[in-house]
Amino acid sequence: MANLSAFALNCSLKPSPASSSSELLLRQVLDELARHGVSGSLERLVDHNVKPGVTSDEGEGDDWPELRKRILAADIFILGAPIWIGHPSSLAQRVLERMDAFLGETDDMGRMVSYGTVAGVAIVGNEDGAHHVTAELYQGLADVGFTIPPNAVTYWVGGAMQKTDYNDLEETPVETDQATKMMVRNIIHVARLLKENPYPGDPDE
Repeated sequence: MANLSAFALNCSLKPSPASSSSELLLRQVLDELARHGVSGSLERLVDHNVKPGVTSDEGEGDDWPELRKRILAADIFILGAPIWIGHPSSLAQRVLERMDAFLGETDDMGRMVSYGTVAGVAIVGNEDGAHHVTAELYQGLADVGFTIPPNAVTYWVGGAMQKTDYNDLEETPVETDQATKMMVRNIIHVARLLKENPYPGDPDE
C-alpha cells in the first residue's frame, strides 16, 4: 500500500504564536491522518510573505513558491480557514488566487500540476456560514485541479453573536469529531486510488 503525505495550510488572520481555532482543528485533522499512517505538516499563511497576484512567483521576497512546492509534493492538501463576515478569510482567497496559475501549468498531456492531489477543508467560526464557505473553497480548489472526495470537510461554528471560540471548548464536539474522521477516511481512500490510477491526459496535447 502506497505511503501518503499531507500538507495543511492555516489561513487564520492571527500570526504565530497567537492561539488559532483554525489551527486547532487542522491539527486534529493531521492527528487523525497520522492514526491512518499519513505523515503531515502544517503552516500558517500569515507567517509568510505571500504577495498578491495570480502567478506562481511574484518576484523577490515572495514566499508562495516554497509553499506551492509543499502543496504539490503532498498527496493530500487541507485548506483551513475561519469565517469572517460570512466568507472565507482574505488569506484563503489569496491562496486560491495564487493557485489560478495552475490553469496554465500543465504537463505534456494537458494535466494541471495539481492533478492527483486530493483536497479537503476545515472551517471554524462564531457565526453561520460553514456550508457557504465550504462551497466557495470547494469550487475554487476544484477549478484549479484538486480532487475533492465526498464529505471532505470538517467544521465547527458557535452561536451567533457569541464570543466562544473553538479553542475555548473543553472538549471536541461529537459532531465535529465524527466529521473529521469521515473526512479523513474518504480523503485517504481517494488519495490511494489516484496514486495507483492517475488521471488520464490528452495524448494529443
